[in-house]
Amino acid sequence: MTTLAYRLSDSRVMLRRNLKHQLRYPSMTVMLIGLPIALLLLFVYVFGGQLGAGLGAHLGRHAYLDYVVPGILLITVTSVVQGTSIMVAMDMTGGIIDRFRTMAIARASVLIGHVLGSLIQTLAAMAILIGVAFALGFYSSAGPLHWLAAIGVLALFAFALIWLAVALGLAAKSVETASNTPMILFLLLFLSSGFVSTSTMPTGLRQFAEYQPFTPVADTVRGLLTNAATGDHALAAIAWSVGIAALAYLWAVRLYNTRRAAEPN
Repeated sequence: MTTLAYRLSDSRVMLRRNLKHQLRYPSMTVMLIGLPIALLLLFVYVFGGQLGAGLGAHLGRHAYLDYVVPGILLITVTSVVQGTSIMVAMDMTGGIIDRFRTMAIARASVLIGHVLGSLIQTLAAMAILIGVAFALGFYSSAGPLHWLAAIGVLALFAFALIWLAVALGLAAKSVETASNTPMILFLLLFLSSGFVSTSTMPTGLRQFAEYQPFTPVADTVRGLLTNAATGDHALAAIAWSVGIAALAYLWAVRLYNTRRAAEPN
């Protein structure tokens, strides 16, 4: 077998291992899927009437449902990111990664297994959330290509954040630290256009919200699902995703190669 074939084989083994590992913690999986659904219900049925009225005259709860779905999809992504960071930290602090280093397997396959397992989990959670949104009355005029593009943008951004989660999990001194560090992503998401238009924010906050990564992703997905123009948002979303993925990958590989479970970070 070639080196590439060995790497692919090792990555498949690690992927199966991580998918089984996720099934060992069903409560975490339920939380990762249930939290976005609970927030969707909260935003639509508690805040939706008021926030929907702010979108325009005679617009209400259902208009806000159409607006907020991209933001809730991004909550799904950040929820899985937190779970990934915890799983990687469990492997790191438990010493299993140190044992993997001594085995005749491609080093990158250990990290790739975590990334692919989490990406599959993300796509499954998003599919469930979209089904719930349609059940609540979500309407999209997008065709199949626009839907495919929207899912592609979300998947690329999820891929980038999952690599960041892997790096955070490797860097964490404890599982508790790994569970808390990704919370900054939730804060960034709420300080974006995921839930309200940035035009309603104070000047300084609006400028920050417009130039952070969650806003172009949310605006791109919203534009694709409503057949609206995405402008430069799509390019910004892709640029942020590629940049975060590249830097997080390099950081994760460096940590994997140099850090030991018994050593402080």
